[in-house]
Amino acid sequence: MTVLEAVGRRIEAMPWWDRASCSGVDPDVFFPQRGVSTRPAKELCKCCEVRSQCLEYALQTGERFGIWGGLSERERRNVRKARALASAAYSSQRVSA
Repeated sequence: MTVLEAVGRRIEAMPWWDRASCSGVDPDVFFPQRGVSTRPAKELCKCCEVRSQCLEYALQTGERFGIWGGLSERERRNVRKARALASAAYSSQRVSA
């Protein structure tokens, strides 16, 4: 099974997917069991030309599992929180200006 087969057809429509370093890789690398290292997936992501698109996809769709764009679930959650805080700060600055 490939990563594409594991996540389903929804990602197949993404124009960047064909250039992803992981497109033919065993999904167990990107969806490891608890306690298994995420390092192999993150190493693959480091050199991927579509890493930023992959990460944005995961952030925008609320992907809760696996390594996407080189980040784990917890790391993506932190990015979403940081973005929400930055957005709130920007909004409050606009209101008080």
